[in-house]
Amino acid sequence: MVNIIYSLLDEQMSQTDKNFFKQLGKTIAKLRKEMGLTQAQLAEALGISQQLMAAHESGTRKVPASVLPKLSKLFAVPLEQLMGVEQLPAKRGPVSTLQQQIEQITLMPRTKQKFITEMLDALIQQQRSA
Repeated sequence: MVNIIYSLLDEQMSQTDKNFFKQLGKTIAKLRKEMGLTQAQLAEALGISQQLMAAHESGTRKVPASVLPKLSKLFAVPLEQLMGVEQLPAKRGPVSTLQQQIEQITLMPRTKQKFITEMLDALIQQQRSA
C-alpha cells in the first residue's frame, strides 16, 4: 500500500520537480562515491533499502525532506550545496582571496579537503609555538 502511494506521488511530479530530484540524485551519488561508500552502505546508514537508494540517486523517487539533514550531516556539506542552491554573495564588496579559496576547497573531494585541513592545522600550530 505504501509503495502504491509513493508511486502515485512520484508520477504526479512536475517537470521542474523531476529535474530537481534528478540533480539531487546525481549530487548524492557524487558525494557518496567521494566518500567511498556503496549504495548499500549509504542505504543502511539512512535505514532504507539499496533499491530505494538507487531510485533516489536516479531521480525516479523523491528524496524525503526528513532525509536531507541526515545526508547533509553524513556528507559534511551544507543543505544548500546538497540541493544545488547557489548562495548569493553578500553585498559587502568583492570576496576576499581567502573566502574564494575556502569556496574552492569545499568543492574538492573529501581526501583533498582533509589534506589541506591537516596542512593548515600544522601551520597554525607552528605559528602558536613561535
